[in-house]
Amino acid sequence: MSREAVKTTNAPTPPPGLSQAIRYNGMVYCSGNIGSDLNGTLVTGGVKEETRAALQHLSAVLEAAGSSLANAVKVNVFLTTMDDFTAMHEAYNEAFAHVDPKPVRTAVAVYQLPRGAKVEIECSAALNPSHKL
Repeated sequence: MSREAVKTTNAPTPPPGLSQAIRYNGMVYCSGNIGSDLNGTLVTGGVKEETRAALQHLSAVLEAAGSSLANAVKVNVFLTTMDDFTAMHEAYNEAFAHVDPKPVRTAVAVYQLPRGAKVEIECSAALNPSHKL
């Protein structure tokens, strides 16, 4: 089975050398997304708004791949400070409110993120059963 890059204009274009996601063996592996607009400018409003934007981008990439946030298996969240955990978690819960079971998740603090972002999120998800590989 070959790996296949996923591309959508409904999420920011990744830097050269990266893919938005890779579809492989019934799964989608998404690159990290920060809370920016489609042009790469960080959204305003703090970590909650950045989290919402990052998850919207992940949702668009997953849909382009033949999946969705409802199929997320593993989510990794990177925060520049754990002081932002509660606000991130509130926005995260909005996105996964109707998902059962919830995906597993790791949230860690890191020194810094691209473009001064407060949060970056990546995930892996199963393809929809009807999606043809």
